[in-house]
Amino acid sequence: MDAVGEAPGLVVLADPTRTRIMQLIRDADGGRARVGELAEQLGLRQPTVSHHMAALHAEGLVVRAPEGRRVWYSIDPDQADRVTALLGAPAVRGHEPDWERVVDDLAARYRGTFSRETVAHYLADSRNLLTARGTGPLLASRTAAFAAARLDDRHRAEHPSGTPTVLFVCVQNAGRSQLAAGILRQLAGDKVRVRTAGSAPAGDVRAAIVTALDEIGVTLGGEFPKPLTDDAVKAADVVVTMGCGDACPIYPGRRYLDWDLADPVGQPLAVIRDIRDDIDHRVRALLPELIHAPVT
Repeated sequence: MDAVGEAPGLVVLADPTRTRIMQLIRDADGGRARVGELAEQLGLRQPTVSHHMAALHAEGLVVRAPEGRRVWYSIDPDQADRVTALLGAPAVRGHEPDWERVVDDLAARYRGTFSRETVAHYLADSRNLLTARGTGPLLASRTAAFAAARLDDRHRAEHPSGTPTVLFVCVQNAGRSQLAAGILRQLAGDKVRVRTAGSAPAGDVRAAIVTALDEIGVTLGGEFPKPLTDDAVKAADVVVTMGCGDACPIYPGRRYLDWDLADPVGQPLAVIRDIRDDIDHRVRALLPELIHAPVT
């Protein structure tokens, strides 16, 4: 059974503050930190951080190491792989991407459509959005892909095409929305443009989600969790939300659907398969409407 699916303790990381605490501990010198240091970095009171730390410790995600009157916390080595599956791998220290080259390449790609200044702005803003909760894996390539998707969405919103666009939105963009997007891409091919986003995106797509899709011959390719943007909503003909409340902005002319689906966070693979199959039925019912409906 998948490692992430067997770890109900990871549900505690659905709280963004606890996710950030785990990232700070992981990236700290020596891989350990004290409550006082974390409180200062987070701008929170020590009792608040202590409360979150107690929850993480109770779930076995961190271990305590008293040294005199000080207490250090580190990620439990037995949980390291599971935590990395959610947070993403740490960035390589001392390595800075060649951002100017990334801008040059994207500017060449969008020459005649967007100016270099616009491309550079979208790249910088995309980087800020992706790193808002800590640096994740493959920063440069993911930032470039995210910026390109946003530029495509902006162009599509300004110049509608004949291909319908669906945006799937869930909380972390690491489970339900990725399942739906993967299945729709597999069934529709280039007949439908598919986008995903999260109201509070995780560091990476969960391994159990990748496994559940692979079992039915669906790949995620280079997909990764992305923040929700206005560009994505404006470019969509249909917006499907899954448990993200009122996070999605409302624009006229879009069709909005809210799918009431179980949350796969911390669930065993058997439960995730049931969620996948529920999503599969909904996607198959939606597909004929997308292909035959008029595009805005």
